[in-house]
Amino acid sequence: MSQRRRRSLALLTSGVLALPLLAGCGAGDDDGGPVAAGQDIAATARDQVADGGVLRWAVDTLPDTLNAFQADADATTGRIAGAVLPQLFTLDEKGRPVANPDYLEKAEVVEREPKQVVLYKLNQQAVWSDGREIGAADFVAQWRALNGKDSAYWTARNAGYDRIEKIERGKTDLEVKVTFAKPYTDWRSLFTPLYPKQVTGTPDSFNEGARGTLKVTAGPFNLGAIDKTTGTAALTRNARWWGRPAKLDTLVLTAVPRAQRPAALAAGKVDLADVDRAAADRIAAARREAEHAPGSGGAPEHGPGAAVTPAEATLSWAVANGPDEGKAAAERDTRAQNAEAAKAHADEQRALRAFTVRKSLEPAYTQLALNGASGPLADERVRRAVARALDRKELAEIVLKPLGLPAKPVGSHVALAGQRAYADNSGALGGKDLHAAEALLADAGWRRGGKITEPAGAKAGSENAEGEGQDDSKTPSGPGTGNDGLYIVGQEDERNGDGLERGIPAVGGETFAQGGRGGRVSPVPGVALHAEEQKAALLAQADALDGKNPADPAEAADAAGAGTVGSGSGSGSASDDAKRGPARDGEAPGPGKAGSASPAPAPAKQARTSGNMLAKDGKALSLRFVLPAGPGSEALRTVGERIAQMLRKVGVNTELTKVADESFFKDHVASGQYDLALYSWPATAYPATDARPIFAKPEPAADGSLLVEQNYTRVGTDHIDQLFDQALGELDEDASRELMRKADARIWAAAGSIPLYQRPELVAVKPNLANAGAFGLGTPRFQDIGWKKPPAAAKDPGKKK
Repeated sequence: MSQRRRRSLALLTSGVLALPLLAGCGAGDDDGGPVAAGQDIAATARDQVADGGVLRWAVDTLPDTLNAFQADADATTGRIAGAVLPQLFTLDEKGRPVANPDYLEKAEVVEREPKQVVLYKLNQQAVWSDGREIGAADFVAQWRALNGKDSAYWTARNAGYDRIEKIERGKTDLEVKVTFAKPYTDWRSLFTPLYPKQVTGTPDSFNEGARGTLKVTAGPFNLGAIDKTTGTAALTRNARWWGRPAKLDTLVLTAVPRAQRPAALAAGKVDLADVDRAAADRIAAARREAEHAPGSGGAPEHGPGAAVTPAEATLSWAVANGPDEGKAAAERDTRAQNAEAAKAHADEQRALRAFTVRKSLEPAYTQLALNGASGPLADERVRRAVARALDRKELAEIVLKPLGLPAKPVGSHVALAGQRAYADNSGALGGKDLHAAEALLADAGWRRGGKITEPAGAKAGSENAEGEGQDDSKTPSGPGTGNDGLYIVGQEDERNGDGLERGIPAVGGETFAQGGRGGRVSPVPGVALHAEEQKAALLAQADALDGKNPADPAEAADAAGAGTVGSGSGSGSASDDAKRGPARDGEAPGPGKAGSASPAPAPAKQARTSGNMLAKDGKALSLRFVLPAGPGSEALRTVGERIAQMLRKVGVNTELTKVADESFFKDHVASGQYDLALYSWPATAYPATDARPIFAKPEPAADGSLLVEQNYTRVGTDHIDQLFDQALGELDEDASRELMRKADARIWAAAGSIPLYQRPELVAVKPNLANAGAFGLGTPRFQDIGWKKPPAAAKDPGKKK
């Protein structure tokens, strides 16, 4: 991960009860529109929630550190910090920061000139668990640890803290005055969580003192025992807590791998767990089965034995009772094992009837990443063509519609629907348009029926040839042999262009004429003219969105790709003539002319045409599409396969390569060993800070490598960087958000990242658990989570709230 690490997804879960908007906590609520899907947490008034009880909440792993500002902090680190440490600002149900009245009476910018000054007025009851008041000393210690000036502190990020000039006590001990050397629009992101000075005061205490324990806390819960043997971390109600007391006696975070969560739920090991679609389907099936009359019989819907046909069952019985004693004994053992597995599965299903699934959309979006560092996607016209070939609505529906969730495509790279910075800027690139996609590809020199002259078996259209044909989910990463799991969409057979329509059927009634041996030229009339018109319209859309004057030569140069990494020049660029010359010079054979004037191929090469697919400079247009192979990525692979079919309709081959989950990001995405990839980014309430490293223009390092921060598409421009920098220093919040929207429009136009859909959030939970479940864009109020009172008890007034 980059040193400026994205905030943990664990902190992007939601408040149960609405918090009052305190002074200086944000602009109007109209920006960003409604959320795509609301919270599903069984929101319940506190007087309807019982006092006491234990909740066992599944997490992926126990944390390696409890210091959220270290590089190996994870989602569980964030969840623990959210329950036991001060959170000065939390996120409401729309993912918008609001001041937390448990810690703040007020927080606001009190001076803008000559320097920005923020005044925090602390809740006078707020104290650490050792009895000391929370105060300026804690703010100062955290600032010094995180401002990046002392390398002895092992910090993962210093964004924002490096802009602070000084911190001092205000008029009273309850006031903290922060003066900034440079203005910082995302000042609310700072000091959440806030650690006690005992943790941040020295490098040793910061680096090691909070890795396995937190001796001093200040939240509704205290940190209890962390047991690596049982995989549990216990949080207990804080007796010193000055706010509304936690409803639960104990919150036990229990490490359970995703694949094992249905079994853990059924066994009573956890009460609340994020689950994948397969687990959610099991719970839904269990509840359906519970509605059927006992003894109704019939084959099971799923699990062991569900796929066995009557004929297979009969054959198994015959073998088990046949004359061949060896085969019969083996078959009886198999049948016994299957029966045992079926019984265990049935027992789990009966136990799963006690759960329900709460659903929303995660604070994260899935994108198609296009690697613009090299190969065909270094040309921005090819990237735009790929984007214009996609039906993003259909892709969102593949994942979300079966779950009953809204399937509207995400329209922004920097915010999600409901957040104030959100605006649908996808118009800066344009929606699905196959004609425009084909025109862009033709303008970039790619032709149907083009002559292919690369050596037989060479990787087409990409410069990352070595090891491209292997299934990395079954073999180590890197060069190797074997192609298990490699799925090539639109790959031709040994004949020159024949048989291209086999394997993947035409979609939506559209078919391609066979290229045959004569090949085929682009069917698009007036290709160059159409491409120029399309590009002009694209730039005009982006200019209109960011309020620029397209007639300004400097701005036009920037919009056309000047200063861009991972962007090919527009048509007419002298630097691009050599690349696209052969295609424009008519070297691709026309109809009926295949091979008529071509010299005999060199012995090491194989002469053929690309048929209905695209080729240029003797190479077919083929993109390596890398997908994770793990059991929780089925939906991602389905989306990838559908994208491959969409691209094939405009003549683009894709090689779908499934790689092991543990190597997918590190060995492929982060290292740039891919052309296309699907992965997700978490949402953020502070895009000027958190989104910048994701879209920053890569810079060359002294050793010749490329410094990409977190921009794994390697596509960026100086203008985008400038818009982020301006937004970060703009204290007028409306103006800052408008700058972010302009940056987003430019990111769309660069076509390095194509947002597809907000990820589904599925949470298995016992129905009587209140104020917990699918939190959507907000953060939880841990003190309000608890078990609903029985109906009779809930009616009894006068209970403590």
